Amino acid sequence: MNAITSPALNREADFSPEALAVREALIAHGLETPLVATGLSSEEQYERLQQSFTDIMNVLGLDLRDDSLSETPHRMASMYLNDLFAGLDYGTFPKISSIENKMGVDEMVLIDDIELISTCEHHFVTIDGFARVAYVPKERVIGLSKINRLVRFFARRPQVQERLTRQIQVALQTLLETDNVAVLVQATHYCVKSRGVMDASSSTRTQALGGVFRTNDNERRSFLG
Repeated sequence: MNAITSPALNREADFSPEALAVREALIAHGLETPLVATGLSSEEQYERLQQSFTDIMNVLGLDLRDDSLSETPHRMASMYLNDLFAGLDYGTFPKISSIENKMGVDEMVLIDDIELISTCEHHFVTIDGFARVAYVPKERVIGLSKINRLVRFFARRPQVQERLTRQIQVALQTLLETDNVAVLVQATHYCVKSRGVMDASSSTRTQALGGVFRTNDNERRSFLG
């Protein structure tokens, strides 16, 4: 088994300074994902999840003796801990490298079409879409791939799209030490597509505009495109 460390047990000493700063900023803004301490080790989490999925499959009448189904509880437990919800653990926060803005960059830096796969916290089904992220540097600039990794980190949680959008924004504002950050997320929610209203064609767009993206019409229009 390859399980991650429970966010409830991972000591703050194991978190990077950047992870701690971002977490504290999210808490201060009321944007942290709702979490409680479980007191469970990673192995205990895995065992509980595996048993829970076994119980669900038994209730549904699925035959776990079948060779196609027998490993499903294991796969689900591992997927929840290591893949879908790895972003609950700040021990997996991406290594963020920012450098002094010696180049004097004062124009917008924009990364578009960042692939985003998350999970709706209301129904635990897929949210699938793209993010657009931009900032206007002040003293610091950040490695471009780090923005993609930051989006992925916050997507790998049970989410609502509005919170996800703001989490990405506040994290970057904290790391870059500037309010000049804008985030746009456009995504399809499979809780809408595959159940309930079953609307397969609609998508949801959320945005968070800070600093010059809120106050300057030209910067806002340039970002929103």
